[in-house]
Amino acid sequence: MHAFAAAGAGFLLAVLWFDLMFDVQTRKHAGDVLPPEVLSSISAYYRRVTTEAYPMNRLVAVVMLLTLAAICAEIVQRETAWWIGWGSLLLAASGFVPTMMRTVPNARRLGMGTDTAEEQSRLARAVCRDHMFSFARMACVLILQLIAR
Repeated sequence: MHAFAAAGAGFLLAVLWFDLMFDVQTRKHAGDVLPPEVLSSISAYYRRVTTEAYPMNRLVAVVMLLTLAAICAEIVQRETAWWIGWGSLLLAASGFVPTMMRTVPNARRLGMGTDTAEEQSRLARAVCRDHMFSFARMACVLILQLIAR
């Protein structure tokens, strides 16, 4: 099962990498409001990936669930050291819940582009921060799964 969990973590890292390619634009600007071209770029990206890419945008949620299922199966079957399975589960679940409850709704809202520039800037920075933490968590999950025997 660790191969399936590692594949899921790798896929999710790739998705996060693409998100971060747009998110990092927020890091170059210190003011409260991001420049219009930055907001436009980020907003257009999140409009495509959260709404216009249907039904393919559902694949990320499916991979999250399958990755959690593979990790749980790994724990139940005692395929790996206990700390690898439980550590992977803790890291993955602690990222998936805020992603579905906060990051995805913020990205959808950002993609709509209906808020003020101040609010869009706040949302863009929040999504970037969430994605950076998620990337770190999923990298740790992948490392744990790769060292599993």
